[in-house]
Amino acid sequence: MEKRVVVTGLGVLSCIGNDVPSFWNSLVNGVCGIDYITEFPTDGLPVKIAGKIRNFDPTLYGMDKAFIRKQDPFTIFAMASAWQAMHDSGLVSGENIEPGRLSTYVSSGIGGFQTIQREVGKMIEDPSGQWISPLFVPTMISDMAGGQIAIKFGAQGSCIDIVTACATATHSIGEAYRNIKHGYSDAVIAGGTDHCAIPIGAAAFGNARALTRAEDPKHASLPFNADRGGFVMADGSGVIILEEYEHAKARGARIYAEIVGYGSTCDAYHATAPRPDGSTQAGCISMALKEAGFDPGKDEVYVNAHGTGTQLNDVAETAAYKLAFGEAAYKIHISSTKSMHGHMFGAAGAAEAVATILALCNGTVPPTINLDNPDPECDLDYTPNKAVKARLTLGLSDSFGFGGHNACIAFRPIA
Repeated sequence: MEKRVVVTGLGVLSCIGNDVPSFWNSLVNGVCGIDYITEFPTDGLPVKIAGKIRNFDPTLYGMDKAFIRKQDPFTIFAMASAWQAMHDSGLVSGENIEPGRLSTYVSSGIGGFQTIQREVGKMIEDPSGQWISPLFVPTMISDMAGGQIAIKFGAQGSCIDIVTACATATHSIGEAYRNIKHGYSDAVIAGGTDHCAIPIGAAAFGNARALTRAEDPKHASLPFNADRGGFVMADGSGVIILEEYEHAKARGARIYAEIVGYGSTCDAYHATAPRPDGSTQAGCISMALKEAGFDPGKDEVYVNAHGTGTQLNDVAETAAYKLAFGEAAYKIHISSTKSMHGHMFGAAGAAEAVATILALCNGTVPPTINLDNPDPECDLDYTPNKAVKARLTLGLSDSFGFGGHNACIAFRPIA
C-alpha cells in the first residue's frame, strides 16, 4: 500500500534571508539579494556580481568552531538549513522516530568547490603534494553534506547524494518522496546545497557565457525578460523534512503541505542547452501533474519556474508549460524567484520548493521582479514585479539542469 507523504519542516539559507521567515518576507516584497562581490577580488573576472550569503553565523545553527573550521562552505550551508528544518519538524532520532527509519537525501551539484580551488592551487605551487590537506577528499566530495547531516541528526536510513546539476535538489526531494511512499522510511531530510560564487566558479560559468554581464546587480537576474543575458550565480541551501502522513499525524506534527507528484526526464539532446521545443521538459511536468490529479477546471496552480534568465531556457520552458498544461497554461500563476535570489545551482530546487510550499500556505504568488520588458515569446502569466493573492490548490516546482536533467515536484495544501 502506497503511503501519503507530507512536509513537516522547512529550512533555507540564501542571499535574501538566512532563515525561512526572512526568505519568505523578501520574496513577497520583491527584495533582490544580488549585489557586488566583496569577498574576493573581481579584477579580470567576467562577472562582479552574485547572490552571496551575508551576516551568517554558523554557530547559531548547532555547529561548533571545530566543525566549521574543517568543512567546506557547501556542507556548512547544508547543515544550517537542515538544523532549521529538523528543529521546525520536531523530529528527534531515537525519540519520536527510529534511527533506521530516518533517511537523508541532501545533495550538491558540485560539492566542495572552494576546497578544490584551494588544494589544487597548493599542488600547482608545490607538485610534491606535501601541503595537500589530509581532509581534502572527505571535505570536497559532494556526498559529505548529507553524510554530516546524517551524523548530526542520527539518521541511519538511506543517505543518498543525487548529482544532476541545477536539478539536484528537486531530484533529491522527488526521490525522497518515493522512498517514503513505498515504505522504506518514515521521514527523509531532503534538499540541496552549493557554494559556487567563488573565483573559479565566476571564471568557469562566465567563460561558458552562461552568466549575465549586467553591471547593475539589482537589475541583472531577468527571467522571461527580453533584455535577459544569462543567470546570476548564487550560494545557498534548502532542506525540507518529508514524513509519512500517519507518522506525522500520530506525533501531532505541524503539516505544511502534502507532496503529491514527481516527474523526471532527460532531454538527451545537449550537454548544456535545453531541448528547444520543451517536449522532454514538459514530460516531467506532465508526470507530476498526472500523479497529483490535476484538474484544469478546478485547480488554481502556482508554478515556481526554473526561470534562469538565459535566452534558451526561458523560451523552451514557456513551450514546455504550453505542452504540459495545454490551454490551461494561460490560466496558471508562474514566477521565477531566481529574479530575487539568483541561481543557487544544486540548492535552487530546494529553496524554490520552500517558496512553493509557502505560496500554498499563504495563498500568495511571489513575483518575478525586473519583468519590465517581457519577451513576446514568453507570453504566459509570469507574475510581473508584484506578489498576487490567489486561492492556490496545487503548487509545482521544476528544475532543468546541465546534461538535460529535468525534474518537477507537486504539492497540495493538506486536506
